[in-house]
Amino acid sequence: MDKATQFIKNDPFIALRITEFRNLMLGRFLFIMGLRMMGTLVGWWIYELTNDPFAIGLIGLAEVIPAVSLALYAGHKIDVSEKRKLLLSGVVLYWICALGLLFLSTSIGSKNFSTLQIAIGIYFIIFCTGIIRSFTGPSFGTLVGTIMPKELLQNATTWSQGIWLTASILGHSIVGFIIAGFGHTGSLIVVLSLVTIGYFFISKIKPQPPHANIVDQKTMESVKEGLRFVFRSKELLGALSLDLFAVLFGGAVAMIPVFAKDILKVGPIGFGWLNAGADIGAMLVILIITLFPARKNQGKKLLLAVAGFGVCIILFALSKMFWLSFAALVMSGVLDGFSMVVRGTIVQLKTPDHMRGRVMSVNSMFINSSNELGQFESGLAARALGVIPSVVFGGTMTILVVIATWFKAPSLRKMEY
Repeated sequence: MDKATQFIKNDPFIALRITEFRNLMLGRFLFIMGLRMMGTLVGWWIYELTNDPFAIGLIGLAEVIPAVSLALYAGHKIDVSEKRKLLLSGVVLYWICALGLLFLSTSIGSKNFSTLQIAIGIYFIIFCTGIIRSFTGPSFGTLVGTIMPKELLQNATTWSQGIWLTASILGHSIVGFIIAGFGHTGSLIVVLSLVTIGYFFISKIKPQPPHANIVDQKTMESVKEGLRFVFRSKELLGALSLDLFAVLFGGAVAMIPVFAKDILKVGPIGFGWLNAGADIGAMLVILIITLFPARKNQGKKLLLAVAGFGVCIILFALSKMFWLSFAALVMSGVLDGFSMVVRGTIVQLKTPDHMRGRVMSVNSMFINSSNELGQFESGLAARALGVIPSVVFGGTMTILVVIATWFKAPSLRKMEY
């Protein structure tokens, strides 16, 4: 190993020394922070309007239907488009959706629309954000792979995940305080401001045109090529499938409004901290991984981390004390953060440049399926089983998924990079 390569491997800040990557990360940080604030606000808002846990689950369904339905086409569109321009268009459309929610939150909205009409309006706007996210989510990951040299991808992926999680922490926790102090309208004004500033940083990135060998490819042929690549890469498919089923069953975040309001009785500020708990844990572990990357047995460690995540979800469900519930969520975030970095690195390292949009869209489809369908599953299970039993069931299923993957996907268990 020469001195230059050794320097790259040992410098934890090497990716941030590239101006294009810094601008992308600043834009992503502000956009994701606004997005998470809006998502957290909507969950609280809908529960205030309906007092029904199932109504929270319907938010996830409203977003996941367009996000998953359009994911494969979005991947093709990203690969054949100028990526910066496409991402900026998505950010503008998301800003318009936030403006629509702002209108519904004002006195004009409450005077002219019934509670049911406001709820329907919220669901419609969230449906629109699902369409937008099918393009913006994969675009960020595609730009990381396009901007960064291959030897820096592991470091860049770790920073990208860490920045995403830091934005999530601030979005989840700060919005609770803003709701308490300024209501829904004040929160949405902050969201609009963050998205606007994020647009400015993303616009400073140089144009990223498509690869010449993909521009003239037909849409269906392009989509099939991307799917074939993912399903033939056993490590990639195994990592994505593990995340899909683990988060589908083990996501307790959707029910946090119920735990905060009815079980732990901690109000909007406690609600904000519970929402941020998992992200705080994930940020801590990503900081550690950035400074001390995992060097071996990443596949085995990934499986063990997801199993531990399931155990934490069960503990959260059974806890009746705020500090224990918060600690369980923080620890779940530590384990989930590690798995996110490993999975993200696998995706970046295994994907050729000309297929990044399609592979990132398949990745986004798995993630959207797990998060938003998981939110719907949580609401449905809460109605059928009760809130606490449904979360215990989800954590148990996560552990069973890991056991099945351990034996059915030995290449993932043995993988190192």
